[in-house]
Amino acid sequence: MTKKMQKYDVIIIGAGAAGLTAAIYTARRELKTLVLSMNLGGQAALASEIENYPGSDSKSGVELMKKFAEQAEKFGAEIVFDLAKKIEKKDMAFNIQSERNKYEAKAVILALGKTPRQLNVPGEGKFHGKGVVYCATCDAPLFKGKVVAVVGGGNSSFDAALLLTQIAKKVYLIHRRDEFRAEEYRVEKLKKAKNAEFLLNSEIKDLKGDDFLKSAVIINNKTNKELEIEIEGLFVEIGYEVEPTLFKDLVDIDELNQIKTLNCGQTSTPGVFAAGDVSDIPYKQIVISAGAGAKAALCAYDYINKNKK
Repeated sequence: MTKKMQKYDVIIIGAGAAGLTAAIYTARRELKTLVLSMNLGGQAALASEIENYPGSDSKSGVELMKKFAEQAEKFGAEIVFDLAKKIEKKDMAFNIQSERNKYEAKAVILALGKTPRQLNVPGEGKFHGKGVVYCATCDAPLFKGKVVAVVGGGNSSFDAALLLTQIAKKVYLIHRRDEFRAEEYRVEKLKKAKNAEFLLNSEIKDLKGDDFLKSAVIINNKTNKELEIEIEGLFVEIGYEVEPTLFKDLVDIDELNQIKTLNCGQTSTPGVFAAGDVSDIPYKQIVISAGAGAKAALCAYDYINKNKK
């Protein structure tokens, strides 16, 4: 039996800081609001500790995003865990096909965020979920007392490594350069950890094991010398990228697949707005994404009112 089209004023795709904030604002304007997402919190939920969100004491990303979601639902927004597969504009409405349902909306806010960037080395796919992971907050407890490695040189890699020093027996930090993008206090804190070791100017060449990850082959990009280290866990923290499949034929995107937006989150397609890390807004921070979500929501409200029949 074909399921009946479910109609909303606005559908928000993504339940991170931008999407949930947008839902708070559209729901408070009494727009029938649906949030579609495969998870709650997006990248923010991966943070073990958030200390720079105004008005909030130090919280984990999961705790903070749960508060966002509770507030959105309190004002009437619906949150459904489902994957949006296709968006089509039809007259003055948008049809969205998900894995389980069909929806219609007067306006759409794209707040999908980004997905983890992969190393693209032999063995990465084979050991995904079997030693290779992309979320330290989610999976670090599984590696208690084990030897692990973290790849990357930014804040997320140092956060992951610092968390793991409290859980794992030993933590390697592998970075392709000898300088870091991470904030200095994070770097200094990891340097003081007795069970942390830095492998700099180094890249992973190969991952080995049987059913589970057993070791990584590291190559020094200055000396070309190879080193094989025994590890049971590899945490890939080299950033995130935009997956444009859902919207590349709907709105204009830039060379990084980010959605091009105007100041209020408007895209090249009237009625479609974008907010947060999926957009070309600079500085990918929770507070910035939240503000962008609020602006997109208010502009979506204005758009719907101006186009009432």
